[in-house]
Amino acid sequence: MSLDEILIHLGEERDQYFQAVSPPVMQSSNFVFPDLTAFRAAFSDELTHHVYTRGNNPTVAILRKKLAALEGTEDCLVFSSGAGAVAAAVIGNVQAGDHIVCQQAPYSWTNHLLRKLLPRFKVDHSFVDGTDINNIQAAIRPNTRVLYLESPNTLTFECQDLEACAALAKKHGLVSIIDNSYASPIFQNPASFGIDIVVHSGTKYINGHSDVVVGVLCAGKAMVKKLFESELMTLGGILGPHDAALVIRGLRTLPLRVQRSDASAQYLIKKLDAHPKVAKIWYPFHPEFPQLALAKKQMRGCGGLFSVQFKTDSEEKMERFVHRIERFLMAVSWGGHESLMLPTIGFYQIPGKAAPEIPWQFCRFYIGLEDPEWLWEDLARAMEAL
Repeated sequence: MSLDEILIHLGEERDQYFQAVSPPVMQSSNFVFPDLTAFRAAFSDELTHHVYTRGNNPTVAILRKKLAALEGTEDCLVFSSGAGAVAAAVIGNVQAGDHIVCQQAPYSWTNHLLRKLLPRFKVDHSFVDGTDINNIQAAIRPNTRVLYLESPNTLTFECQDLEACAALAKKHGLVSIIDNSYASPIFQNPASFGIDIVVHSGTKYINGHSDVVVGVLCAGKAMVKKLFESELMTLGGILGPHDAALVIRGLRTLPLRVQRSDASAQYLIKKLDAHPKVAKIWYPFHPEFPQLALAKKQMRGCGGLFSVQFKTDSEEKMERFVHRIERFLMAVSWGGHESLMLPTIGFYQIPGKAAPEIPWQFCRFYIGLEDPEWLWEDLARAMEAL
């Protein structure tokens, strides 16, 4: 199915709502039944029937169809945050006494889930350097149940070999899960390599307008049914129909936005590469990226997120550089229309907030939809302070 078919038409039964171009927001908590036969049928399978919006909602169902098709999986669930999707995927596949293998330096709230929450329920974990499949193999124990990947991660962009990881997980009977937020479904489809569950912070590219927090979980029908009936319905971290409609709106332009962001990032990276105040650039398609061949094997593009280490021996100068930037907003997250910066020096001295191997001269940039030359003018002017 083509991207155009998925993003513009899939799941949109317009003859059911007056041939409207945009699907309606079914802002209803409850749904009624004409007779007992229909009532019983709905309660027998709330995943595919409309009973109560905590379980299923017509607007949300359209979004689920589109996202599953984008990732090439049988089905999808959506949550009120990316952290909610990650937690459901992990918690739904472990029990007391189990063990999880996770690539090192995952998203901060995934880290918190593994380090702080799950040990309270006697679920153990190991963090490993996932750039070498042998490290993952060595960490697997008889009680390992989940292999958690984040490829690339969203700070220094290390990758894992998805095909090899999926094969290893299947060999040992593990459920493989990946956070695919960095690449988006436009540039990487982990299910095609055999990964069981693909999660996203849909707040990023998928919504793309910085106005909805949303989590995405794509998987096979059996896995989705299991997680729907337990983690989603029990914990109730659902996405509401109004937010679902906004995400559907965001999907209309997903390829255009991601491709624009990707092209603009490459333009700026070339400029930065030639600048004397730049020491190093982290970007999966950068010529000096140590996993360039693997990144290009697995991804069709990178998007707008990259990191830079600047040449300066003065924290004061680094702070001056940050404060001279005017056209990048200082903020967390990424994937929207606006360009952002996340300077390490902003949280370097906050305990637990910065990894010791990340230098204070480090800054992550997200390139939005603005004119890249306009953004370069801002960066070039600010680097005069270094």
